Amino acid sequence: MNSKARLILIAGGTCSGKTTIAEAIGRRLHDLKTVIVSHDYYYKDLAHLSLEERAKVNFDHPASIDKELLMEDLRQMLSGRAVNVPDYDFKLHSRVEGKLCVAEADVIILEGIFALYYPELVELSDLKIYVDTDSDTRLSRRLARDIVERGREVEGVLNQYMETVKPSHAAFIEPSKKNADVIIPGDKDFDKVLYMLHAYLRYDIKS
Repeated sequence: MNSKARLILIAGGTCSGKTTIAEAIGRRLHDLKTVIVSHDYYYKDLAHLSLEERAKVNFDHPASIDKELLMEDLRQMLSGRAVNVPDYDFKLHSRVEGKLCVAEADVIILEGIFALYYPELVELSDLKIYVDTDSDTRLSRRLARDIVERGREVEGVLNQYMETVKPSHAAFIEPSKKNADVIIPGDKDFDKVLYMLHAYLRYDIKS
């Protein structure tokens, strides 16, 4: 095990394909201990608020993430110490105990819409990726996800998209693209890009 794990950040808009690319990178690094962590696990716990108040919170603003806890856990993971990663209940908007324990990883992949937004997180990373996907594609994917996985109504999903998701993307997420080392088109074949990333990571870690 290396003295310090490598941290890869994968950002992009909602439903841009961040998780898909993170998993594809993980599969290519099959002989290295690679873990994927979503910063969605680190949304602030709103259990102290009523359900009505929780529903009004803007989860598409950087302030919705418990950045201090995220940074603390990442530093522990990068040093090889064991960390129990929390989970998040999106129906109740509350943080719960998770099942993922990270310890002695070679590569940590953090994916999320704000992965390239916080300067201290960007500084901590070894490789920064932005997944650039057409807005219509992202909206159709979000509709399917929120309706099937999170039990939401079409009208509610569309209202949230127009009121918070789209404006926040323009204000916070799209501008974070400038922090990326690599920009991947999320609606095209990215096998060649993954091949190059795989070669780079293996050379960097093994050297």
